[in-house]
Amino acid sequence: MSPAATASPRKRFDTGGAGDRTVPRVYVGCAGWSIPSAHAAAFGAGGSRLERYATVFNGVEINSSFHRPHRPATYRRWAASVPESFRFAVKMPRTISHLAKLKDCRALLETFLHEVGSLEDRLGCLLLQLPPSLAWEPSIALPFLELLRRLHAGPVACEPRHASWFRHATSRALRELGIARVAADPARFPRAAVPAGDHALQYLRLHGSPRMYYDAYPDAVLERIQRWLQRPSQQTTQRWCIFDNTALGHATGNALTVQDGLRSARQD
Repeated sequence: MSPAATASPRKRFDTGGAGDRTVPRVYVGCAGWSIPSAHAAAFGAGGSRLERYATVFNGVEINSSFHRPHRPATYRRWAASVPESFRFAVKMPRTISHLAKLKDCRALLETFLHEVGSLEDRLGCLLLQLPPSLAWEPSIALPFLELLRRLHAGPVACEPRHASWFRHATSRALRELGIARVAADPARFPRAAVPAGDHALQYLRLHGSPRMYYDAYPDAVLERIQRWLQRPSQQTTQRWCIFDNTALGHATGNALTVQDGLRSARQD
């Protein structure tokens, strides 16, 4: 594991002193709802893969929306396939983030929000992942984020990957707009491992380390993540823990381990 992956939970995922406050609502899942054969026995039988996935996990990240649009009817079908307590995080299209680079994309944004609105109350949050080359430019980023906030009142998590997005002033701007900054692992910069921006939402994306998308996390790291997810907070109302190390199916196993740990902790 990289040094970031073996650091203490305070250094990797700390959000400041939480005190003895309320434990936020926790959503654990994977990027996508595929079920590797090695873990099939852990899920309920019958139905679609999404229905089986939702017998164990209470959240999922839809990544396919980044590459192509989905019809409102598709989102409605997915919403009808999961329990009332289940939530979807939906990745915003690359046409907005990577091609338009947040400029002059009102029509694209309105189309996407119309489509994803069909999830209704199953929509947990939107995920905006930015290209590594996209620097923080207030004249571009602020108008886009303000427009997003006018059109969508729900939770939004942003995963920037350029160093300029991790300055204190940028974090403050995100917080004022009610947009959370993702805590990512592996982290490109030390502050990228720490959630920032809007305190109400904390979103952890675990891409696998040291090989992104391929490697599994060891039990010691998963135990630290589990403890972080259970930390009481005065301001945070929901935490997401999404495993994106899907290339060899490790995301499912890692998410199951964290989910089992959380379940055991609630029973103690």
